Amino acid sequence: MAKLLDLDKLESLPAKWQAGKDGKSIVQEFSFKSFAEAFSFMTHVALLAEKADHHPDWSNSYNKVRIALSTHSAGGVTEKDVALAKAISNFVWLPQ
Repeated sequence: MAKLLDLDKLESLPAKWQAGKDGKSIVQEFSFKSFAEAFSFMTHVALLAEKADHHPDWSNSYNKVRIALSTHSAGGVTEKDVALAKAISNFVWLPQ
């Protein structure tokens, strides 16, 4: 089983990612210019997630996307979540 990370001491998170209110996830909300841009972003993240074999919990409302990452089998945040957050954050056209 993957090793849980202590959210209070998690310093390796990319900018704008934060501990979820549930204490078992890391989250970020993204805003885009349009629904099409948000959906394109989600498609790209889906490919990253498939490649990592690690899938986000997410929601979309028009131009907004909320992503929560957690390793459900471990009961919280692991290196897999941090790695996927970094891959998502490294995506070139993310809004600032």
